[in-house]
Amino acid sequence: MTRLRFFIAALLAAVLALPVAALASDVRLIMVEQPGCAYCAAWDDEIAPAYPNTEEGEFAPLERADLHMGPPDGVSYDRKVNFTPTFILVEGGEEIGRLEGYPGQDFFWPLFTRLLEERTDFRPGE
Repeated sequence: MTRLRFFIAALLAAVLALPVAALASDVRLIMVEQPGCAYCAAWDDEIAPAYPNTEEGEFAPLERADLHMGPPDGVSYDRKVNFTPTFILVEGGEEIGRLEGYPGQDFFWPLFTRLLEERTDFRPGE
């Protein structure tokens, strides 16, 4: 019985040590880009440095994909990507939403946050 209690306590401690995003789901943001894309470069300048440190970035880590190489392994898109950048929100490898183009940082954050709130259990500030 002591071993069982130790195992349960160790398991509980490990689960509690996980970040909240890891417990939530397998949500990722895939940025489909291509060389020479001016809007991709603008996103890289304005958003990319801060993205991993935001609630959104912690909940949906960024993964990059080249337009001409297709989706990353284990990921499927609902439809062909025609524009860069295209931001594809995936959960469990399946597309659950997308933003096409980059409208600038003043519009990106509200649009992306709303997409997360509508398609996932993301709730900022919780």
